Amino acid sequence: MQQPNNTAWFTTWFNSPYYHLLYKNRNDAEAQQFIANLLHYLKPPPNANILDLACGKGRHARFIAEQGFNVTGLDLAPDSIAHARQFETPNLHFFVHDMRQVFKPNYFHYVFNFFTSFGYFENPQDNFATLTAINQALLPDGYLVIDFFNAQKVKAKLVAYEEKDIDGVCFFITRRATANHIIKTITVKDDARHFSATFEERVQALTLPKFEELFAAAGFTLLQTWGNYQLQPYQPSDSDRLIMLAQKTTQQP
Repeated sequence: MQQPNNTAWFTTWFNSPYYHLLYKNRNDAEAQQFIANLLHYLKPPPNANILDLACGKGRHARFIAEQGFNVTGLDLAPDSIAHARQFETPNLHFFVHDMRQVFKPNYFHYVFNFFTSFGYFENPQDNFATLTAINQALLPDGYLVIDFFNAQKVKAKLVAYEEKDIDGVCFFITRRATANHIIKTITVKDDARHFSATFEERVQALTLPKFEELFAAAGFTLLQTWGNYQLQPYQPSDSDRLIMLAQKTTQQP
């Protein structure tokens, strides 16, 4: 069974249980340490309103809320949000939402976008639409943090093929780079459920200069970059991540 060509890859793959199975061993301790480092650097005011954009099942949002902040998690995948809602508290809420659309204008002190959750759309104009929507959701002088992969290093170190067996499900993964994208093709074979399908992850290979261009167009000023979750300096050829802190400087209409 192939993914329909007229369906955006992320609407199918991110809502699949096999997506969550493949990535179930993500390092929660590392993620929590990253957030702790980030919050220590940012020092949000008490009761700050924070948006976790493309929150998945809410692992980052839950930890941030535990620190006492008011957190909203948004994601396009209904199944992920349904899972996350079991953890809702008075200061933690989740909603299904498309990041290209504005959510609560002039409300948030901070918007966080973690774990390469940007650059999914085929039309590059949607990057600008997303940043414009974020701009409108932020309070004046609010902050945006985007945690993206370092496209330069990913291209240089690309693993072309690998196989994984997770809980009896086989994943056959191929990777390739084009001028503008990193593309991962994932074939899933689940014999126990007589299920086989091929999915795709297709992320734009955005570099720091391109982000700077997008930020300027959408009313942001880039303040800081880091190259890993310890918030060490970003090095284009060596860093694992491209983490960017930007501030809203111009109101977008």
